[in-house]
Amino acid sequence: MAIDARIRELGNRHRNLDETIQQEMTHPSADSLRVRELKQQKLRLKEEIRTLEARLN
Repeated sequence: MAIDARIRELGNRHRNLDETIQQEMTHPSADSLRVRELKQQKLRLKEEIRTLEARLN
């Protein structure tokens, strides 16, 4: 069950990062470096989620 909880936590963080990225991109003066870093964080979370899901199967 600890893995399930971790997956949910990472999923929430992934969604929050997605919202943050969308908000950042709506600004005319969006910081492209910040957006890139946020996207990289989001990708790392997605990869960790996939790894954990694979352990459940």
